[in-house]
Amino acid sequence: MRAGGWRWAGLAGAGLVLLVAAFAPLLAPYDARKIAGPPLMKPSGEHWFGTDSNGLDVFSQTVMATRLDVLIAVTTVLAATALGMAAGLAIGMNESGRGGIGVLARAGARAADFVQAVPAVLVGLVAVGLYGSTPVTITVAIVIILMPMQARLVRTEVLQVRGEAYLDAARMAGTSELRLTVRHVLPNVARPAVLYMSVLFGVSIMLTAALGFLGVGVAAPTPEWGAMISRGATDASLGHWWPALFPLTVLILTVLAVTAAFSTFQQGRQRR
Repeated sequence: MRAGGWRWAGLAGAGLVLLVAAFAPLLAPYDARKIAGPPLMKPSGEHWFGTDSNGLDVFSQTVMATRLDVLIAVTTVLAATALGMAAGLAIGMNESGRGGIGVLARAGARAADFVQAVPAVLVGLVAVGLYGSTPVTITVAIVIILMPMQARLVRTEVLQVRGEAYLDAARMAGTSELRLTVRHVLPNVARPAVLYMSVLFGVSIMLTAALGFLGVGVAAPTPEWGAMISRGATDASLGHWWPALFPLTVLILTVLAVTAAFSTFQQGRQRR
């Protein structure tokens, strides 16, 4: 398959993931939280992905986990992008200034560096330890992790654009810094930030799964990919490969599909 074919396949895959997430309750043949059959049944016509050690239907769990993990990823990416762009613009436009605003901007830049230097999983562990294993806690923790990444990217783009001649001309014409930022700087930094969302989406999915794998993610019995993989890993060592393989495969394919979809978007923008 050609490169363009892979990108379009990724776009179709990303659309399929969103559809599964939206209609998960209709697609799951069994209640993902209730016993659906004997433990550790192999994949069959009755249970497409088999059952796990508790007798839960793996296909139903995987489908319902798609809704949760994708919802967390989309929410965290959108929130982190909005907050990160605002912070990056404010820091980049004022970092070299004097007075209180300049000091605050430089302090914000150092704070972003500090948060990004802290291991992401550690931030999640602290948040869960303080506020419990809820989807809201996980979401807020991941936003805190992702926002500095987007802010640093936007800040770098702002520093490149800020010294352009047309901006100096606009300043000489009496344009305020706020108007200058919104009308001229923001459109130039928005595109890299939007494309970077594919990276943030993958990071968010992997962090949610990592916390679930460590046993500190969304509390049971809510289906979640990382927790499913963690429980299935023990079964895999005993030859029961399906409880861990299917959620792991769906997780990987989801990240690849979204990345390819954003790549297709980038290619389309470049051709315009």
